[in-house]
Amino acid sequence: MRLRFFFLLIGVWLGLSAWAQTAMPTMTYVDADGATQTETSFAGSAPFTPTFKANIEGADGYTPRYEWQFYRNAETTPFLVRYDETTTYTFKESGSFSVKLLISFVQGNTTVEYEQDEVFTIAISESSLEFPNAFTPNGDGVNDVLQAKTGYKSITEFRAMVFSRSGKKIYEWTDPAQGWDGTSGGSPVPDGGYYLNVQAKGADGRVYDIKKVVSLLRKHYTQ
Repeated sequence: MRLRFFFLLIGVWLGLSAWAQTAMPTMTYVDADGATQTETSFAGSAPFTPTFKANIEGADGYTPRYEWQFYRNAETTPFLVRYDETTTYTFKESGSFSVKLLISFVQGNTTVEYEQDEVFTIAISESSLEFPNAFTPNGDGVNDVLQAKTGYKSITEFRAMVFSRSGKKIYEWTDPAQGWDGTSGGSPVPDGGYYLNVQAKGADGRVYDIKKVVSLLRKHYTQ
């Protein structure tokens, strides 16, 4: 009787241990201030590059098989599937997305299935990009750099060039967060009008072709 009870206890323990395998999936990303954030959702601009990690628990003796499913706009079929424990993806399109994790814990003929309860959600905004008509690089810390206006969103491709009135290229940059400080070869250029040419593309597919004359007004605003 005691021997039978012992075997029953082993059977109960084995049954419970088969369900001990689980995971604590996380989504982390680096924000605009350079700080690492761990969240279950994100709403903002593209490009957005989060890292997804499974963080499995209780897998002793079991081989985990991972399946990250990426969905777009509440579609029922994933547009992307990844099979690594940790994966990184760059969202470059506007819209709503969700990501969830499935794991199969396998040991011999035994398989324990895990499915993430709360999916990760990502909302990428439509694009926006504007430039000012003038800037004042006089060192006062206000409007010293010719760059995209604050509030630009979801710009996935970007190239800006500044030309003199004679057609000579003075400066070029490829990051919308950067800009031109009104110098050429390390020396300040004269006040006046300069041609700005911006070619860019948004996460929503919008193409930007900005051509305008921008006024450099250094001496007029020097205190």
